[in-house]
Parts: sequence; C-alpha cells; structure tokens
Amino acid sequence: MRFTYAEAMTDPAFYVPLAQAAEEAGYHGMSIADSLCYPKESDSVYPYTPDGSREFLENKAFVEAFVLATALGMATTTLRFTTFVLKLPIRPPVLVAKQATSVAYMINNRLSLGIGLSPWPDDFEVLGVPWERRGKRTNEAIDILRGLVSGDYFEYHGEIFDLPAIKLSPVPSEPIPILVGGHSDAALRRAVVRGDGWMHAGGGDEELDVLLAKLQRMRREEGTENSPFEIHVISPQAYTVDGIRRLEDKGVTDVIVGFRDPYSVAQDTEPLDQKVAALTQYAEAVMSNCG
Repeated sequence: MRFTYAEAMTDPAFYVPLAQAAEEAGYHGMSIADSLCYPKESDSVYPYTPDGSREFLENKAFVEAFVLATALGMATTTLRFTTFVLKLPIRPPVLVAKQATSVAYMINNRLSLGIGLSPWPDDFEVLGVPWERRGKRTNEAIDILRGLVSGDYFEYHGEIFDLPAIKLSPVPSEPIPILVGGHSDAALRRAVVRGDGWMHAGGGDEELDVLLAKLQRMRREEGTENSPFEIHVISPQAYTVDGIRRLEDKGVTDVIVGFRDPYSVAQDTEPLDQKVAALTQYAEAVMSNCG
C-alpha cells in the first residue's frame, strides 16, 4: 500500500513544511487540490457533501494547482504530487499538457494528474467553455494529453478539438499517470478505458465496495483486468493496520489520508506543529506496521 497525505484550504505558508514533513515521515505522495473561484451567487451543489452545500469553499485559499505542485516539488526530492482533481474540461488541453509536462520535467517525474469534470456549471461559464458535452470534451482532452506528453509531433482531429501536428519541449522522461476521479458510471468507465487509475472522492465503505465491484466488472469487459491500474481511495479503514489490509485485499493500491474535516465552513486554525504531529503519528502507528 502507498500513502498520500491530503491537506488543503489551509495557510499556504504551511504547504512547503508539510510536504517536507510528509516526505521525511515516509509518505509516497501528497495531493494537490484544484479550485478556481467562488461565485457570489449560484444554485450549484457539491455532490460529496450530505446536503450538497459548497459553503466550505468560501474564503478558503487555493494556490493554483500547477504552481503549488512546482513549489512543493522543488522543496522535496522523493514525494509525489497528485492533483485531486484537476478540472480538465474547463481548461484548454494543449495548455494543460504544457503545464503538466513542464512541472513533471522540473520535479523529476513526480507528478500525477488526477482529473475530473467539475460538478459546477459556474466553472465552465467563467472560462467561456460550454457545459454541454463536457464528458466528450474530457475524453478528447485526455487523448490530447497522452499524445503531447510523448514529446513527438502529435495531431488530433476530434469532434470538439482539432489540432495540427505540434510537439512540446521539454517533456518528462516518463509518461505522466492520468487518474480519473468521479463516482458515476461514465467516470468509472473513463478511468478504465482512458486512465491509468481511479480516484475515489470519499463516502461510506458500502458505497466504496459497490464502486470497486463496478471497476472490476468494467476492467473485465475491457480486457484490462490484468493490466496495471491504480486505485486511490479515501476510507475510514485507512486509519488502522487491519483496515489497510482489508483495503489491499480489495485491490486498493493507494490510500489518501487527512487529519481534519475538509468540509468545515470555519477557517482552519490548527497550528503547523499540530499538523506535522498528526501526519507523523499516523506514519508511526499505521504506515510503519504495513510493510
């Protein structure tokens, strides 16, 4: 099992020391949250809170994902950084490819792209991107990312995007893993068909079991059940050694762990030393006993 440390919506000055502490404690990676803006008026709902509220995001600091990944990557040497998740279809895919390849090159192949659609029409509206056909837009964007990361000339002629032959430089020496987030059947299928893995957004263990079973069925249908495939989950079971073993038995490859409620409306006032103590204690109590 690999362990990813999650912290977001906190004092941006904390990120570098937290990444360094996580690396020292033996974590495999750290997640990078993505949020562009907060609308003054909106009737959109968040699919992963019980009441659909998104108020927990208001007045919270979000450093742009690629900027933060670069800053943390330059301050560490082994820790991997995974966007969780980058709202891909609201962005031009060639620009995302340029940003991702540049970051991965600068931090020695330690970037993974967790991608998703964005649940809010507001994000599409402010960037002038149609809400309609967002799934198709995402699929084509993934194809373009894959093609451009190689560093070779690549052209693309899809229903939404049409690119002449172009190439990017520099590019990393290894492919950038693309992990697809989302709980819908379409998201799961996208992860299986186009991704290198799937990212779970949280929820109860019964729901997780249903999602894992769907993934397994889809991988059989696509003939990829024996191919490498990362499964990153958020689960209460991840906080005990026995729970980690149960998740491993279900095919989970990575757990994402955090040590406070990310959906709290209140500002995060936890001191840096307490955050470091929490991630260190978990490493000593759980990670060190899961070898």
